[in-house]
Amino acid sequence: MRETEIFDFYTIEMRKLGTASRQEVHTKGLWHQTFHCWIMKRDTRGEIDLLFQRRHVNKDVFPSLLDTSCAGHLQAGEEARDGVRELEEELGLAVPVEDLTYIGKVAQEHLISPHLIDREFNHVFLYESEQPLVDYRIQAEELTGLYWVSLRDFQELRCGDRDQLTSTGVYVDDPSGTLMEEQATWRLTDFTPNSDEYYQLLFDQIGKR
Repeated sequence: MRETEIFDFYTIEMRKLGTASRQEVHTKGLWHQTFHCWIMKRDTRGEIDLLFQRRHVNKDVFPSLLDTSCAGHLQAGEEARDGVRELEEELGLAVPVEDLTYIGKVAQEHLISPHLIDREFNHVFLYESEQPLVDYRIQAEELTGLYWVSLRDFQELRCGDRDQLTSTGVYVDDPSGTLMEEQATWRLTDFTPNSDEYYQLLFDQIGKR
């Protein structure tokens, strides 16, 4: 994370009001913009897997939970496409923004505590990649692992048709920093809480590909 991050902030109608520090934005619950990119792949049967990152235990919001493949805040003056830098920062992927597919924007708010209110306009992108997980270069201060999750299994988990799912992935082995392969089991409470609107957009757009 940058020493001093400055974000544009907005009304709920996304009319720009000014700029503020990351701390002020989250303390006051000001609407700001983020970049989200979901990495996906298809198996030999054509079934889709989504890549989830596991957030670092020291994150101020949703520590240790499974989250969007790659996400980050847009700095003051940036557009949605500028967030592509997050792919290289978090995962070591130097990907041109033209290789991503923009699928839309969703407003979400999370009331973490009285002093931590996260109100975001999430700009959501898709990127298809078959790169082996052990070849990713993980930003260790931001995340601790990467896991492929079956889209079908995840949808069933969200609908309550199953209690848990199993995924394959890698985690950062401390203190060596080596990526170690593992199979892990997750419940719905292990995932960050995105809205139904958010996932409906994601699932609908993946279904069109």
